[in-house]
Amino acid sequence: MTLTPLGKEIKKKLIDKEMTQKELADQLGVTKQYITKIITGTRTGEKYLCQIGAILDIDIAKFAA
Repeated sequence: MTLTPLGKEIKKKLIDKEMTQKELADQLGVTKQYITKIITGTRTGEKYLCQIGAILDIDIAKFAA
């Protein structure tokens, strides 16, 4: 599974916060599979990026294309 730069940052922050993809998904109201798709770049997750950034303390702007 190849991770995007944003995906790598999400994975790192999940580990730092001792949080699972399922827990993040539950907070966003999406499935764990959708989070996996964002991490791997299959889906942009654009609608949720600000929320992900707020939950995980990620500066989403530095990953904007």
